[in-house]
Amino acid sequence: MKIKFLIIVNLILSTHLFAQNQIDSNYLTAYQYLESSLKREIAPNLKQSVFVVENAYFNNQLSFQEYSSHISLLKGLAISMIANRKLIYEEKDKEKVEKFASVFTILTDTTVIYNDSLALHHLPFGYDFDDFFGDKDWSKTFVTKLLATKTGNCHSLPYLYKILCDELGAEAHLALAPNHLYIKHHSKKTGWYNTELTSATFPIDAWLMVSGYISLEAIQNAVYMDTIGTYRAVALCVVDLGQGFAKKYPDNDGSFILQCCELALKHFPTCINAMLLKAETLFAQHKKLVKEKGKDDTETKAKFAEMNKTYQQIYQSGYRQMPKQMYANWLLDLKENKDKYINKKVAVFNK
Repeated sequence: MKIKFLIIVNLILSTHLFAQNQIDSNYLTAYQYLESSLKREIAPNLKQSVFVVENAYFNNQLSFQEYSSHISLLKGLAISMIANRKLIYEEKDKEKVEKFASVFTILTDTTVIYNDSLALHHLPFGYDFDDFFGDKDWSKTFVTKLLATKTGNCHSLPYLYKILCDELGAEAHLALAPNHLYIKHHSKKTGWYNTELTSATFPIDAWLMVSGYISLEAIQNAVYMDTIGTYRAVALCVVDLGQGFAKKYPDNDGSFILQCCELALKHFPTCINAMLLKAETLFAQHKKLVKEKGKDDTETKAKFAEMNKTYQQIYQSGYRQMPKQMYANWLLDLKENKDKYINKKVAVFNK
């Protein structure tokens, strides 16, 4: 039996927001939930936001009860680990760091918890190198897929990590890099440090900058390597919603996707994922207008101007495209050459 979120959804919209499209009602419901979260009409919650996005893609067929139960099981495992493991860390924020370390271990290592005479074994989550961009199957990027198969990617693994930290009362921060998502933490002993679930280690900032197509300008403009808390993580979910809609309905007219982009950018102005999706959608709309009305048509020219403005904003932000093959090589390097970039101070207290 599914647990329905306590959301009052007004399906009779007072504006022309979606008037030009017959939008899937599941996507409308998800959009309005996320919008209510960003307006703080309801408390922003990444666990629920991720679910409504993925559930919309699957036509409201996912079970929130099953999803929530699986997360609760992992939370319980983390609590048991904290109680039964002595962490090599003695600063005042030890309680918080213990929670981070327990989630990291659960996601990346084999875990054995002894309960009376029983030994409970939990195997780590792995990286799914097949279609990690979700080009062929968008659900490859989903947390629900990660929970079901125990393999995920640089989208679902950081999401699950943050969800578990949120559940434990120790908020983790997401961070963006080109084509990538990872975790940023702060401890009294080390200051800010990075947690990379692809390689189950802790890369230093300098290595991420040099190897990952991250310009100094992009960092200064808070496009990459900035901390993303729960509120802006919900804005990222809005972008995910638009991307999922585009994958599911490739012949859409772009209006719903652009609405998702605008909502995300309103609450997360430097969200490069939203800027890129907006630019791609405007490009497709312009291409269609050129074909239907010609390049000299007034509407076509206006669309070109809007598209060009968006691309200029992306370039001025410091974004530089990282080719997909380069990203694949980068992932492999993350996995096979950990000693090049590891933050050894952090690695010590996460053993």
